[in-house]
Amino acid sequence: MMTGPNKSDSLLADINVTPFVDVMLVLLIIFMVAAPMMVQGVNISLPETKSAGQLDTDREPLVITIDKDSKVRINDNEVGVDLLGEKLKKIFENRSSREVFLKADKNVPYGRVVVVMSEIKNSGVEKLGVVTIEPAGGAEESEED
Repeated sequence: MMTGPNKSDSLLADINVTPFVDVMLVLLIIFMVAAPMMVQGVNISLPETKSAGQLDTDREPLVITIDKDSKVRINDNEVGVDLLGEKLKKIFENRSSREVFLKADKNVPYGRVVVVMSEIKNSGVEKLGVVTIEPAGGAEESEED
């Protein structure tokens, strides 16, 4: 006869933490992937001298240019900075993609470029690319956010 407590009749007092650890690791990975996407602000990539991507020539891009006299143009049509946001909103009513390429002369003050970029982003632009030129005189290229 068995004189001691039967092993099959005793209660298990330990908690199985394996499912808990699995769930926590999945949540950690989800938050690590999602956190960088929640950053707000003016989203641009600073232009580099050697860029991998070229302008897409399959469709006509919307190009905003700031010349050396600080005049702002939308596809070669001069517009004031105060009217830039309104003009872009009207243009985007008839366009499916909301992306803009910005060309600025290297002698334009940085503050002027930032004001124009702010107007562009406030008009509902989803992608803002800064156009640069290779130092060796190569083709124009773009850095997009």
